[in-house]
Amino acid sequence: MSSNAVAKGEHQLEIVSFSIGSQAFCLEISHVLEIRGWTPTTVLPHAPDYVKGLMNLRGTVLPVVDLSLRLGLGVTEPSARHVVIIVFTNGQTVGLLVEAVSDILTVSPEEMMAAPDVSGGELAGCIRGVFARDDELMRAIDLKTTLPFLATGEAG
Repeated sequence: MSSNAVAKGEHQLEIVSFSIGSQAFCLEISHVLEIRGWTPTTVLPHAPDYVKGLMNLRGTVLPVVDLSLRLGLGVTEPSARHVVIIVFTNGQTVGLLVEAVSDILTVSPEEMMAAPDVSGGELAGCIRGVFARDDELMRAIDLKTTLPFLATGEAG
């Protein structure tokens, strides 16, 4: 029985769940460097509207993305209750402004259900799929699609 549990555990994913408004999202923990409280950012002229600004993280300057605005859910007016999830993807570090981090969960890749592509356009593919937890659907964020400037190495 224990070898079966080990074999099953090898195919598990750890995800960080978080909220944007009343909506639940998640991403693989392997991308997460840390979670910080909100601090004001420095505006970056000519950046896309969803780039809230720049923050200095122990000597590293990184862009902070308003994930709500990027996903078409409206502008976030950050307050002390908001958090920034610091992620590393495509060789770059980026902050994601979200309302709150909910949990760290272990899921099986087989639990991810396909999300119908109804958005089209620029946001097509931002959601890799959905995980059902209790009576809630958590959308799994695809960072490469959600943060297209990372592919080119440009922040604006």
